[in-house]
Amino acid sequence: MLRFSTAGESHGEALVAMVSGLPAGMPLDQALLDRELWRRQKGYGRGGRMRIEQDRAHILSGVRHGITIGSPVAMTIANADWKNWEEILPVEAGDADKHKAVASPRPGHADLAGCLKYNFPDARYVLERSSARESAARVACGAMAKMLLRELGVGVASHVVRVGKAELGRAASWEEIVALQAKDEVLLNCVDSEDEQRMKAEVDAVLKTGDTIGGVFEVVVHGLPPGVGTHVNWDERLDGLLAQAVMSLQAVKAVEIGRGVTAAESLGSNVHDAIGYEGAGDGKDGDFTKFSREQNNAGGIEGGISNGEDVVIRGYLKPISTLRRPLASVSFVTREPVKAAYERSDVCVVPAAGVAAEAMVALTVVRLAIEKFGGDSLGEMLRNYKGYCEQIRVY
Repeated sequence: MLRFSTAGESHGEALVAMVSGLPAGMPLDQALLDRELWRRQKGYGRGGRMRIEQDRAHILSGVRHGITIGSPVAMTIANADWKNWEEILPVEAGDADKHKAVASPRPGHADLAGCLKYNFPDARYVLERSSARESAARVACGAMAKMLLRELGVGVASHVVRVGKAELGRAASWEEIVALQAKDEVLLNCVDSEDEQRMKAEVDAVLKTGDTIGGVFEVVVHGLPPGVGTHVNWDERLDGLLAQAVMSLQAVKAVEIGRGVTAAESLGSNVHDAIGYEGAGDGKDGDFTKFSREQNNAGGIEGGISNGEDVVIRGYLKPISTLRRPLASVSFVTREPVKAAYERSDVCVVPAAGVAAEAMVALTVVRLAIEKFGGDSLGEMLRNYKGYCEQIRVY
């Protein structure tokens, strides 16, 4: 089974990421790994922290001579900002007078709930771990998952479909979404330039007022064969696992599969994807079967199982909780009304959240693929995978 974990704090020395369960013999693509980290840092509306950090993954174990060797892959991502916090947040006791307390909890953050849970007198230790800085480690793990999915001919990519009230006004093709990943200048990661400018205007408006803004990103899995996930147990359904994975990201408050939201107000005859048949597939370029659908309202998943269409997941991101114009709060010390604490923050992170969601989706899909196709080595897994695809093709 593939497992991953992360460690580290926002202003600690480094983030740590570990992935175990990858088959031996998978080629490492360091350029892809660092590119994914770079993409997470970009986007219009990002704050000053991203101008400090230059994220790169340093691999400590699990890869030798450019290939995975079957043991856990451990990585670190250094925090360049650590030099400014080394005396403030030391591992040892240090000087208590240098501690920077977060004396009033910020609405929308984990601050108050975390302090109540762990009995902290201020929110410093809560925000250090609950910060979205942790998602950089997830992106590093997700890049490893993407490398394995690429060997299977499966791609994962994201794009932004809404920022505030500005929304993408048309459907996006897989080719358009993939092309965004190659761009060296990232604005709001939207496939339509005119709609992207309207999204930018939304960010500009809130930037002037000291507010923040959220939106919606879409992650697409392309080339996944039918049969990943299952209907037989509630906790093994692909859609449920994807929803949990994307919802676990900081600031995501809702997840949609396919046309899940608008389907709730539609008739079944307008929602369910009629099935046709066009003869046997040739097995090339994801052509697993000639069972066909004119639409993909189900988002590539039926009954908790992938059906061969693109898997489509949307994440609904609330506005970032740290405002330059703080909301009302209460002092931890006096219990009197105050303005919430302010720490350097972003205005809009929807494109970056999409990249982090790609990682979580890739990790979820690759875990199920490893469980289904097995293999201690990449060669063994590919033999099993090709055999299954042939079974689907001739069904």
